[in-house]
Amino acid sequence: MSSHALKIERGADGIVVATMDLPGHSMNLLNDELAIPLGGLADLLESDAGVTGLILTSGKKDFLAGADVDRLRRLSGAQEAFDESMRFKGFMRRLEKSGKPVVAVIQGMCLGGGLEIAMGCHWRIVVDDGKARLGLPEVKLGLLPGGGGTQRLPRLVGMQQAVQWMMEGTEVRAAQALSSGLVNELAPSRDEAMARARAWIAANKKPVQPWDGPKFRFPGGDSRSPAVVQMLAIAPSVAAAKSWGNYPALTHIMSSVFEGGLTDIDRGLEIESRYFAACAESPASKNLIGTLWYQLNAIKKGASRPAGVARSEVKKLGILGAGMMGAGIAYVSAKAGIEVVLLDTSQDAADKGKGYSKDILDKAVKKGKSTADQRDALLARITPTTDYARLKGCDLVIEAVFEDRAIKADVTQKAEAQLEASAVFASNTSTLPITGLAEASARPGNFIGLHFFSPVDKMPLVEIIVGAKTSPETLARGFDYVLQIAKTPIVVNDSRGFFTSRVFATYVMEGLAMLAEGVHPRSIEVAGLQAGMPMPPLALQDEVSLSLGVHVADQTRKDLAAAGIAYKEHPGERVLRRVCELGRVGKKAGRGFYDYDGGDKSLWPGLADLYPVKANEQPEQRELIDRMMFAQANETARCLEEGVLRSVADANIGSIFGWGFAPFQGGALQFINSRGLPEFVARSRELAARYGERFAPAALLVKMAEKGERFDEGQPAG
Repeated sequence: MSSHALKIERGADGIVVATMDLPGHSMNLLNDELAIPLGGLADLLESDAGVTGLILTSGKKDFLAGADVDRLRRLSGAQEAFDESMRFKGFMRRLEKSGKPVVAVIQGMCLGGGLEIAMGCHWRIVVDDGKARLGLPEVKLGLLPGGGGTQRLPRLVGMQQAVQWMMEGTEVRAAQALSSGLVNELAPSRDEAMARARAWIAANKKPVQPWDGPKFRFPGGDSRSPAVVQMLAIAPSVAAAKSWGNYPALTHIMSSVFEGGLTDIDRGLEIESRYFAACAESPASKNLIGTLWYQLNAIKKGASRPAGVARSEVKKLGILGAGMMGAGIAYVSAKAGIEVVLLDTSQDAADKGKGYSKDILDKAVKKGKSTADQRDALLARITPTTDYARLKGCDLVIEAVFEDRAIKADVTQKAEAQLEASAVFASNTSTLPITGLAEASARPGNFIGLHFFSPVDKMPLVEIIVGAKTSPETLARGFDYVLQIAKTPIVVNDSRGFFTSRVFATYVMEGLAMLAEGVHPRSIEVAGLQAGMPMPPLALQDEVSLSLGVHVADQTRKDLAAAGIAYKEHPGERVLRRVCELGRVGKKAGRGFYDYDGGDKSLWPGLADLYPVKANEQPEQRELIDRMMFAQANETARCLEEGVLRSVADANIGSIFGWGFAPFQGGALQFINSRGLPEFVARSRELAARYGERFAPAALLVKMAEKGERFDEGQPAG
């Protein structure tokens, strides 16, 4: 019964080795090509008396990455989702109850459906080479584990640990998988793991899964035990506080675990399938799959990269400016194996920039996530200096100095004097147009924008900005570098604020405008969180600093005046200036819209004097939420209309990864899709009549609504 995807070998001892090796894919996944022959393994165990046991393993570097998302996307309704889930679990139950030992030999990534299959095996051995990761990450696509994960995981590691891992989509390393009870053994190599699997099969002729035994008890107690009852009583409120009900999968995971903990495994598996069907049909899941799977994968495969340009790799990188941004870029680049020259105006500043990497690595060593040798090797790749001559031989130089044209022009010219003609020069500016900055360059074709986000080591996005003279080769090299450092690139055309800074500003400025109108600041902040944003607008403005916001506004006003363009002041700008003039410049000063006392913060009481709350005129929360979300989505549509954005995928991924636009909405343009173009246009006009022209729907949206069109939702090809 061997197939191209599942190779079957039967030894003289009767042990069958089934090796998953899906052709044409770098990783195994549960598509029909692999799932169908896997289902046949149950037939083999049940019908062939000569088979004494089964070892399930992988012919690739990873075990199994999970379900085929194309298959999930094709599910036509709740009943089909339920049936598909139950069909998969039926095969697993047959393996468990075949009366013959089944062992999983796990290497590399074992996620989602891969881990669910492994948990259905009687014994699990992990190859402990530092690469193993086990987890159930379905929640990240708005789903719950539908292949038995919500039932078997709690029965192996306990309810509390299982709920936490599933709700966070945690990937567990080998040592923790063993200590928690998720797996049974660790082996130093695949050969050793296979030998141990054979030995275990020989010693365990008729194994029974723990949950099928008459004396089975959940580790730590089932749903009736006081400790679990307390945990499950608190968990929903904690989840609600974090998600504001925007992610139904969180509640469904808890419900599936709780209800499954009151009954036997078979009834629990059926309960799980019902909740899986509810997740699969939810708008949140459809949005997340469309954007964070299809659109994200299209970007990573190079949809925005110029075709026909050979792949490149940065071997030596220069960074101008060792502040927080430059230091962060140095860390992620050195981590990717790149030699880094970190340059600043003083040696102390450059050394401090390198110290940023040391601090991160020291913490990793302390937590056991790295070793002293690995730390030292990474740090050895970073050279702090004040000498521009050290930039010789750099393939790429990234400027990360203060947002001032003159300063940027000066360092550009000094750096280019040391570079080969083929080297690329990039600016990390967040707002200044790249075409203008490139005027200081002797090679504007090699000049590009690489806009990182803070903190660089944690933020996944890099916004690549193409200037008027940026060559396709330069864009391709910038794109390749971003992938090289394991970040996600989006590509945009040049303009003031580009895409991310421009649209991000509409969110915080709308919050400030509400404050000026007499809306209670607490209502403003809660509305931001209810909308699904990671931080509320006033707190977020404190994080980026009020003084920076004022500086950007002043620079914009100055540049537009020089170009003869009228400046349109946002009503939130006066609030920004007024609070900043009081010396309350943000979190870095301990005073902004909030007061900061160590790790604690609270809204500044003085806001009530500056902007008295109009007690009898407080708008509904839905009104506040709509203003924040429509401001961002409409500005995103304008960016697409003006040609700043090049694709729907860049817009949606950029909005989620760049500033945290409510992920469950699937991105700023998918938010418009979800509302429906005609409804979005009508609501925008209502908001414009009430609050100003900034809410008037983009002309592109009006045209699309009239034609019955929608933005591409990231459907699979074909």
